[in-house]
Amino acid sequence: MSETVSAQDDAILRSMHPDCTDWQTLGPTTRDAAIRAVAAGAEREKHQRKAAWSKGFNRRTFLKAGMGVGVAALGSQLVTSRVSYASAATPSNGTLVVIFLRGGLDGLSLLVPDNDPYLLKKRPGILARSSATNQLIPMGRGFGLHPSMKPLKPLIDRGQLAVVPAVSTPDLTRSHFQAQDCLERGSSNSLTTGWLDRVLEAAGPGTTFRSVAVGGTLPRSLMGESRSLAMRDLDSLKINVDAREVGVTRDALERLYTGLDHPIAAQAELVLSALDTAKAIRDARPAAPAVVYPENSNFADALASLAELIKAGAGVRVACIDVGGWDTHTGMGTVDGGDMKRQLDDLAACLRAFTDDLGADHLGNTTVVTMSEFGRRVEQNASGGTDHGHGGAVLVLGGGVSGGVKGRWDGLDDAKLANDEGDIPGWNDYRDVLTEVVTTRLDISQGAMSSVFPSWSPSAIGVMA
Repeated sequence: MSETVSAQDDAILRSMHPDCTDWQTLGPTTRDAAIRAVAAGAEREKHQRKAAWSKGFNRRTFLKAGMGVGVAALGSQLVTSRVSYASAATPSNGTLVVIFLRGGLDGLSLLVPDNDPYLLKKRPGILARSSATNQLIPMGRGFGLHPSMKPLKPLIDRGQLAVVPAVSTPDLTRSHFQAQDCLERGSSNSLTTGWLDRVLEAAGPGTTFRSVAVGGTLPRSLMGESRSLAMRDLDSLKINVDAREVGVTRDALERLYTGLDHPIAAQAELVLSALDTAKAIRDARPAAPAVVYPENSNFADALASLAELIKAGAGVRVACIDVGGWDTHTGMGTVDGGDMKRQLDDLAACLRAFTDDLGADHLGNTTVVTMSEFGRRVEQNASGGTDHGHGGAVLVLGGGVSGGVKGRWDGLDDAKLANDEGDIPGWNDYRDVLTEVVTTRLDISQGAMSSVFPSWSPSAIGVMA
């Protein structure tokens, strides 16, 4: 960055009156012109202050430098960035991908107690059981996976896919809002940060892309001081101007925030670094993709962008993706058709494309967890669906996973479900599952996890090798 104001910027700013519209000539759009005008102005004022202060700091020079109303700005020099970021080339020790299936996944459709007489009675119209054309995928312990999960059969055969039934916690209600909030904070108490934000604090600093939410807004689980990125996809992470103007606008943005030791400046630095890394990854893309993802799927687009980041060595440690549509009050159907089949078809096809795209080496350092706010009631409702329940199911797949059905399962009958209003209890606590995955995948100690899930003593589930 030059230590002097450019002659062009100086001439433009000297000729401008606050009410003059000449600033609009600085860029192809008013937005770009405004950015460049403000940046040039900030640059000029910075050097005016530097020149004034070089002759000694007193009240007169303070006012002369235009800082009479800038006491707060001066004080902001005491604010430092809490986290430092390494270059994008810094390697990650592994990647944890958390996929939140919002709406309440029916665990009894995903992982089915095969030929269970209790389910036959309670779900005569929606029971996921083998048909002439669609067979459940045997998983052991009397369970079978929904046939829609067949694309993941290679992972099952390699022992890289585990399923935990009856996952919940006593703190959860049957309210979407409360249950999602509790799971994403990792607690029902007054903690304000997300559980993944606390994981990142325990993991220490990393690259610009060490934590990223792909496909939408930042989830509650990443809220806090981790400075996580949220992006729709990798292609959207760019300055939205004419290609010939990108460099000028980027330079203006950097100049605007350079030298300002303030949280917003740190955020700007993070964004600019992300833009540079994303552009480098896009520029290095092969002519044709290695793997074709399902079309017309936001989930597929998010996973494709995430795979690019991981393969490029961007240092992704934690990634979050949301998938909606799991609130199946009506029309769940059977293994041969219906809403549940459509949802699971997309889930399995997208995960298969993602794992194929990563390849053996990258998948070996990547673990994927799917979770949902609660399961569904055991008994079907009058609309061919299921209502909000309690215990659900969690999928864990990828590197370091010990395949099969894991955790406690006590079976289904009225007596065993009586204590939970006829729902599947949380025989397996979600914090046990997540603690095991995090400590193995991200090399975080059990002791450090006490800050992630306070007042919780984890028990082994067996999902990780």
